[in-house]
Amino acid sequence: MVHSRQVGEAELVFGNQGALWGNAMTWWDHDTGSVWSQPLGEAIAGPRTGQRLELLPSTLTTWGAWLDSHPETRALDAPAPRSGFRLEDMAIVVELADDTAAFPVRSLRKEIANDVIGGVPVAIVVNPAQPDEWTVFSRTLDDRTVELVIAGTAVVDKETGTVWDPVRGDALSGQLQGTTLDILPGFTSFVRDYWTFWPDGRVWEPSAG
Repeated sequence: MVHSRQVGEAELVFGNQGALWGNAMTWWDHDTGSVWSQPLGEAIAGPRTGQRLELLPSTLTTWGAWLDSHPETRALDAPAPRSGFRLEDMAIVVELADDTAAFPVRSLRKEIANDVIGGVPVAIVVNPAQPDEWTVFSRTLDDRTVELVIAGTAVVDKETGTVWDPVRGDALSGQLQGTTLDILPGFTSFVRDYWTFWPDGRVWEPSAG
């Protein structure tokens, strides 16, 4: 997950606080020493308690796939042991306008979630050709709302048959070619931890049950 470091007029610098809260990382800001919850993006202790960071749109993909689309990218090379987390055991969480839902990745690998969160039509897409890539899109495009479905290894609009890039949101061919879906914020969480932070939230279930 990616947050803006801007809070009001201040641009904060963060460090790893070193403790877990709700089984999730906490940070501290160098300005006031306040402690922040990573999933909430909110200060939970210290002078900034209650202040929140803006969650920014992001996508999860492989380094190779990212370089194919963004060959000019530079990255910090920080060797680390292989993660023990498996994406298929997690859910993608989307929070918009005080409405929150979690979408289990295992189900998303079989069916795209066309949902509405906080009044916003969204599509949560796991790339059919690369099951460890996911993106959250707005389904609103000018004067229409698209419904995305999996067709083999492609992502298509159910009504027009337009084929979409599952990571960038570009319409590659079909009636809507040349348009692009907006990418929305989202992040991964274990479902059990999701309930800790959003006890009134919901978990999406695929239409096939």
